[in-house]
Amino acid sequence: MAGARGRQRKPSRRSGRPSRVVREPVDTGIAELVPDRDRPGGWTLLLDGSPQSHVDLAEPTYLEYEYLRRIAHLVDLAGGPGQPLRVLHLGGGALTLPRYVAATRPGSWQQVVEVDGRLAELIRRELPWPRTMRVRVRVSDAREALARYPDGRFDLVVGDVFAGALVPAHLTSVECAEQVSGVLAPGGRYALNIADGPPLTFARAQAATIRAVFPHVCLLADAPVLRGRRFGNLVLVAGHRPLPMAELTRLAAGDPFPARLVHGADLDAFTGGAHPVSDATAVPSSTPPPRTFPVGLRTC
Repeated sequence: MAGARGRQRKPSRRSGRPSRVVREPVDTGIAELVPDRDRPGGWTLLLDGSPQSHVDLAEPTYLEYEYLRRIAHLVDLAGGPGQPLRVLHLGGGALTLPRYVAATRPGSWQQVVEVDGRLAELIRRELPWPRTMRVRVRVSDAREALARYPDGRFDLVVGDVFAGALVPAHLTSVECAEQVSGVLAPGGRYALNIADGPPLTFARAQAATIRAVFPHVCLLADAPVLRGRRFGNLVLVAGHRPLPMAELTRLAAGDPFPARLVHGADLDAFTGGAHPVSDATAVPSSTPPPRTFPVGLRTC
């Protein structure tokens, strides 16, 4: 799910697709594809009124939402420049990040897990991706899919699963993080997108949960979110080997909406004594407050 900020603007090539709102029921609610007024190749996917994805068919390296740009930095820093990656995307949406990986890392092999089969078909039909993309979309629950993959299969796992505006409870636990750890290659990394607002109870518990499984963890978010001043996205990055902290700090600070990188003692302070979450104690993420999302995106 995307927060209310994170929109950057620049001219784009026209995609040639009709500028019409596409609205139809899917397995998890009502999906809408809304054309971007400022980018003729751009589309926003909403599910029951909550923005889920933005994609530019003409320019796949353009990332509208700030949290995706932060995850993309992790893509850019993985391996050598242009080296193909093996990527698992938990949550499909409009396949924004898979398109970015394919454009910047040609030859990458990608697996997308999307629980909503009708949504996956809608995106395939209305916002098709190039046939040259080595991407496979599997319709499945994320935890069930994780159990099927062999150990060490992926260089990067991206967790971006929302049921409407909420992260499902069963994807917030230590047991889930352990499954992710198992499918990562020895030097692989995990990027988890969550959303929370003051007093950041959910985010602090998620930081504690990920740290219970991975020895190297950092958090990326903008200052107002970290200070509990507004609801927004936070990205947890984890691995079993040291993370590129200096490079991530530099790239995140240079974003149109700069992010802070929190790690070490600062992450200890952020976690603030929160306890890891188990399957037995897991709850969904907090509900966004009213008017979190731009009114102009809501079309119903």
